[in-house]
Amino acid sequence: MFKKILIANRGEIALRIIRACKELGISTVAVHSEADAESLHVRFADEAICIGPAAGSESYLNPIRIIAAAEISGAEAIHPGYGFLAENADFSDMCASSGIKFIGPNAHMIRSMGNKAQAKDLMKKAGVPVVPGSEGVLDTLDEGKALVEEIGFPVMLKAVSGGGGRGMRIVNTMDEFEINFQMAQAEAQGAFGDASLYLEKYISNPRHVEIQIIADQHGNTVYLGERECSIQRRHQKLLEEAPSVVVSKDLRRKMGEIAVKGAQEVGYEGAGTIEFLLDDQGNFYFMEMNTRIQVEHPVTEMAYNRDLLKDQIRVAFGEKLDYSQKDVHLLGHAIECRINAEDWQRNFMPNPGEIVSFHIPGGPGIRVDTHAYQRYHIPPFYDSLVAKLIAFGKDREEALSRLNRALDEFIIEGIKTTIPFHKLLINRPEFIEGKFDTGFLDRINLSE
Repeated sequence: MFKKILIANRGEIALRIIRACKELGISTVAVHSEADAESLHVRFADEAICIGPAAGSESYLNPIRIIAAAEISGAEAIHPGYGFLAENADFSDMCASSGIKFIGPNAHMIRSMGNKAQAKDLMKKAGVPVVPGSEGVLDTLDEGKALVEEIGFPVMLKAVSGGGGRGMRIVNTMDEFEINFQMAQAEAQGAFGDASLYLEKYISNPRHVEIQIIADQHGNTVYLGERECSIQRRHQKLLEEAPSVVVSKDLRRKMGEIAVKGAQEVGYEGAGTIEFLLDDQGNFYFMEMNTRIQVEHPVTEMAYNRDLLKDQIRVAFGEKLDYSQKDVHLLGHAIECRINAEDWQRNFMPNPGEIVSFHIPGGPGIRVDTHAYQRYHIPPFYDSLVAKLIAFGKDREEALSRLNRALDEFIIEGIKTTIPFHKLLINRPEFIEGKFDTGFLDRINLSE
């Protein structure tokens, strides 16, 4: 096993990786910006190295400084977590050329899956159902118009190098097409340095359901059920659960087996997630593949009693998976709320600042992943995630009951958070009954 791993990230995911490493007997190196000098991942790692100023471009997004920190500390591997450089193929290449193991898939795989049009084409060839649309990048506006004439409205324009909902436009008429095409191109260029777009048929009111997979270097791949991620705002997830209330045992097996086939066809290695759109008829379509650990991985860990971070580290070292598909059993229901430093009543405006009072909930079935503490200052430079609150129960009813209790117990004062939002959300009759989709929050007013 690795003797030392450098964690190229911050916040709760850096702490999560440190904990997995400690249980595996691996020493850890934390890197941090000047703004994160007092962060808990710095305190709990065996070593810590400052890699630059607060700005991400000069610290967590600076591959040269991270590689240098790994070399100075003698780390054999780098775990990128999620975000920052986790899906950066050039960084994976740099690790390889420096003789450092990148804990994730190789650069070729990251590039293949990071290019949405190429990923769709690869999955289609592997027999994974895809949404009708362009075969690849749209070269011209006229090409897009011709395709729309063929598949019909509504359609969605997407940035090839996109993510997080940026560079996406839903178009309902030909009159709107040209201006939305230009706006999506401009947004994609500004956000990703790549204005390339592709086009898909827009599936109205789908559910966002993703399959967690883990693959070793010996041809073994398993799926660990699905996660329901339909509660979103502007394509950003706010709450996730496993399993989905609308996925039957048969549908779970079908989606899982197709996800495994797709991953094996492209030679995938490590932890990954294949995301699908699921319509109300039980049809599902490939949306994208995330080549990293997901923010919402704890709901799968709770529902299946697996440690995905340990699995990820072990397969990166070259070990075979120590379990097969027949060993994967759903044990209950888990729901995760992302607790963000945001004012949800002001369009989820970020609300950085000092936490003056902090109390996390406990009791049966409750897990909190957080890097925050009393007197911790939420910096304005990074993602606003403060904590992930996960509730587990023998079924969804018990998980919701525990989540309600835990939200009441969760105290964060000094900044505004999304705790009140989640409290209102999980008590909506539609949510309790499982009657929601990706457009749910656009149709309701929680303030009422």
